Amino acid sequence: MQALQIFAGPRARAHLAERGLSPQDVRVVPAAAGGPKGLILGPLDQFIFGEWLARSSQEVHLLGASIGAWRMVTACLGRNAQQTEAEFARLSHEYIHQHYDSLPGKMPTAAEVTRGFAQKLAEVFGGREALALSHPRYRPHVFTSRGRYLLAREGKLRTPLGYTAAFMANLLGRRLMGGSLERVVFSPPGAELPLPLNDYRSRQVALTPQNFQAALLASCAIPFWLQAVHDIPGAPRGAYWDGGITDYHLHLNYAEMLGEGLVLYPHFQRQVIPGWLDKSLKRRHQSSAFLDNVVLLAPHPDWVRKTLPRGKLPDRADFQFYGDAVQARAAAWLRAVAESQRLRDEFAAACERSSIEALAL
Repeated sequence: MQALQIFAGPRARAHLAERGLSPQDVRVVPAAAGGPKGLILGPLDQFIFGEWLARSSQEVHLLGASIGAWRMVTACLGRNAQQTEAEFARLSHEYIHQHYDSLPGKMPTAAEVTRGFAQKLAEVFGGREALALSHPRYRPHVFTSRGRYLLAREGKLRTPLGYTAAFMANLLGRRLMGGSLERVVFSPPGAELPLPLNDYRSRQVALTPQNFQAALLASCAIPFWLQAVHDIPGAPRGAYWDGGITDYHLHLNYAEMLGEGLVLYPHFQRQVIPGWLDKSLKRRHQSSAFLDNVVLLAPHPDWVRKTLPRGKLPDRADFQFYGDAVQARAAAWLRAVAESQRLRDEFAAACERSSIEALAL
């Protein structure tokens, strides 16, 4: 059974048909939010960043929100294939075996999850922030969502009220949500994004060793599941939440990217949904002209249904399904990662072909 599907926008599809896909074609790699779903992309990440892109020499911009941000900064820690594969293996292990103390049968509090997650980031990246920011070729960009007005600070009443207002504004128009939440991208100094951010209220600030962990924690701070990160050094004051709220799957204007090249998007589904609040708005799940030069890799739904535990991708609902059976959840997620080796193998085989037939994105 085929595990991997390759989708592409019109310009990218023509490129694949004429010349196939080479590592030197890639200028940008996005990485979506989506929590545990991102685990199945681990083997692909190991191959793409550890072995495949090493065959080229161009600068590559890595864009990530939430677990996608964790994946992209992990790619920047290695300096050879062996190191990179080890770093991604550690990411999977740390994410799969995360556990937060709570009363039996009860979900942990946001404070407990935030404290545990921040400690884990400190263990993984502490003292290595400058290493991640000094990769000779990879430029990481960490997406966050900064609250405005009611959401400018986290509070027992103002946070739910603020997100209710954001939800209602988003129903009327995605740009209108910018009144409640703005996109803030943390980027290494001098590493401007090679594409415009004029689709939504945005700003770009410097990602430094001093704010690296705070920015990464904020990018993963799912509202009500984790606490917001306030007043990140070097950035505008305010409460910062998960980058997936404003940019769930980073549906950005890649078509206006400066220079030649393609966007390679390892993803866990075909749809590139703009914001987290758009999940229920099916009309916003369609492709757009923004994705003209995007090559998207996604698992085949039949392969997921017939191969992975419980016939689905890992997701946050597994925390409730398995409850206190932490080892059972970890075993299911480990199996999903092991099965995802097929995605890596099929992509590697496709890259050896002089022509690739991609499905329309």
